Amino acid sequence: MSAAHGNLRGVTQERPAGLDVPGELHRYLQEARDRVLFRLDGISDYDIRRPLTPTATNLLGLVKHLASIEFGYLGDCLGRPSPTRLPWVEDGSIWDSADMWATPHESRADLIRLYQSAWRHSDESISQLGLTAPAHVSWWPDQRRDTTSGALLIRVLAETAQHAGHADIVRELIDGQAGQDHHDAGDSQWWASYLTRVQLAADTFQHH
Repeated sequence: MSAAHGNLRGVTQERPAGLDVPGELHRYLQEARDRVLFRLDGISDYDIRRPLTPTATNLLGLVKHLASIEFGYLGDCLGRPSPTRLPWVEDGSIWDSADMWATPHESRADLIRLYQSAWRHSDESISQLGLTAPAHVSWWPDQRRDTTSGALLIRVLAETAQHAGHADIVRELIDGQAGQDHHDAGDSQWWASYLTRVQLAADTFQHH
């Protein structure tokens, strides 16, 4: 290893001047939240509810699940329970995946409002507590239950980004609409040609 790179163990790396870490985490979280709801635009109540994978992944269920995540990690676990109580949490059915799909009595509008109210509650937690407040996650293993608000914000960001990616794929399975930059890459003819190239590359390994 060259002297220029050296052994960095024990050396504190300075943050770039002016970097607002809480602000950046919150910005990326909000972008992921918006992506999830964007995938519901322009499709029917049936299509946002129907399972599109063998594990029943569906768009409205992702919204319901993420509302539960935010109320839990950035509310209850920080000692800031929301006045909005979730029936599937209260009766324990969340552990049977009751938060991963919408019942016939749960409307699109209601679950979107629920998710957005979770945002507001989470944002208040982030603003009031910063990244170092103590937190406790009762359903984690004993040795990990005590953590911090910053760790939970990162957890919620990672989970929201992951499910935003799921929402992109599910929407594409419904009507072929991919991410927000789908049309920037090319028209339908371009995408058909691209798909063919990828398939041909895979076909070379079909009988290996």
